[in-house]
Amino acid sequence: MLRRLIILILSGFLALSVMGQEASFNAGEHYRKRMSRFASEDKITSADIIMLGNSLTEYAGNWSKLLRKRHVRNRGIAGDVAEGISRRLESILTNHPKAIFLLVGTNDVSHNLTTSQVFERCRKVIDKIRTTSPDTKLFVQSLLPFNESFGRWKLLEGKSGMIPGINRLLAKYCHDHNITFIDLYPKFVRKGTNQLRKELTSDGLHLSPQGYKLWAFELQRYLQAL
Repeated sequence: MLRRLIILILSGFLALSVMGQEASFNAGEHYRKRMSRFASEDKITSADIIMLGNSLTEYAGNWSKLLRKRHVRNRGIAGDVAEGISRRLESILTNHPKAIFLLVGTNDVSHNLTTSQVFERCRKVIDKIRTTSPDTKLFVQSLLPFNESFGRWKLLEGKSGMIPGINRLLAKYCHDHNITFIDLYPKFVRKGTNQLRKELTSDGLHLSPQGYKLWAFELQRYLQAL
């Protein structure tokens, strides 16, 4: 009886611990600064196209100029994870933007999660967008490869092989739920490897000007329909 009671108590502590991990998102200084900047800008409207993601999205700078299209808003935050994106969706979706190009999951990979766990976090963001703003056209972009040979991103070491698996899960989910999936990965990866092409990156993770030009080129056919 005592042993069973101890097991129940320990199980309770374990459940609380897991719950705590699920709600462990902490907004860093850069996240708060970006959110403050967004709040000072004109509100998003139904005419806007939103580029939503992490540093890969943020560091593109002026997406309207890059894509040669008006009303494109940069809502990337360096270091952001799926939970961080989910928490700031309300300010983006309130007035139902025309379209969202979502790229999420790379930073979640660095948090020692499995392929399935990363996918589930991304899926929750996708579902929240679809539920909150069903009239917004959603484009889910594949995760991009990164290049471990640069040796700079220690938390991503040994994890480049996870990206194709996450992308397959995202592609299947989007196919099953009639969501447009943009598979950027094959254009950015060096053939026969899981590594980002060196000429497309500045540090093994973030993109070079050539990388952004390729990304913009790949999005053009989707923009033409908007």
